[in-house]
Amino acid sequence: MSRSLYIGFGLIVLLLVAASIVIPLQSLPDLIENDPGLAWIVIGELRLPRALLALVYGAILGASGAAIQALFANPLASPDITGATGGAALGAVVMAYLIGFASPFGIAIGGVAGAGIALALLLMLAGPRAETATLLLAGIAISAITGAGTALALALAPSPFAFYDAYDWLMGSLVDRSLAQLAFAALPALAALIYLAKCAPALDRLALGEDVAEAMGYNIGAMRRNIIAATAIGVGAAVSVCGAVGFIGLVGPVLARRLTGGHPGRAILPSALIGAILLLSADIAVRFAPPDRTLPIGVLTAILGAPFFLSLVARMRWSARP
Repeated sequence: MSRSLYIGFGLIVLLLVAASIVIPLQSLPDLIENDPGLAWIVIGELRLPRALLALVYGAILGASGAAIQALFANPLASPDITGATGGAALGAVVMAYLIGFASPFGIAIGGVAGAGIALALLLMLAGPRAETATLLLAGIAISAITGAGTALALALAPSPFAFYDAYDWLMGSLVDRSLAQLAFAALPALAALIYLAKCAPALDRLALGEDVAEAMGYNIGAMRRNIIAATAIGVGAAVSVCGAVGFIGLVGPVLARRLTGGHPGRAILPSALIGAILLLSADIAVRFAPPDRTLPIGVLTAILGAPFFLSLVARMRWSARP
């Protein structure tokens, strides 16, 4: 992707972050004029963490999706379809409601562990270069297991209101997140993003075949384990704070590959930018729901992403026909 496109995407991200902070526009001038202290609370402690979380979460979903698609050589792979997002949610729920370690650090550890176990299980079931049908079946099975496990954990929780407390989080939400929660999500996610970006040349070589990559000095087994670990850390930490948000990790890489000539490694950073743009846009859109209604951001991304996923499956099927 050319430098001008990077600059353009970066400017779009900055504009969306600014829009996320100031929306709704009509309330801010009155706040600033009448009570500057309250204006700082609204902007600095409520809206800024929300906007930055959307930026970080969208970026790590996009980058992780691109890395997983390159690793499995399959354009349908993504953190949610492979079960990583569901595994992270299960780990976070178990840590918070069954083990009782409900601090942000404990929930983040549970999310990372759950995502890692889900991805490792996918690798065992589907293999390193899974065909589309195998990948989808394995991902569906893992997602079903993690979904049932999450429901069971909430049903067995000591608190009878555990499900209601966790509902908004399970559907994906950026509302009322603090600067401390932003730090717990952002630091691991950014570290994972940097590592995945460094793996771009290796993933491009892997697309030529494992033998070619190994002949060029790459340790494929170690790279595969490290990418799964980085994805688990980044996605798990973000999910532990913001809940499950689907399809960003699928749509972002698919769009990015069209801008990078189909090179899977080169799509990682563009996928991160597109993922951030998509999630920031979705978060702005949910602000326009009726005042007495709360629309979880994960519901909106699923409504928009599911038709995209179905169209991608249909296009792959038709292109494979003789």
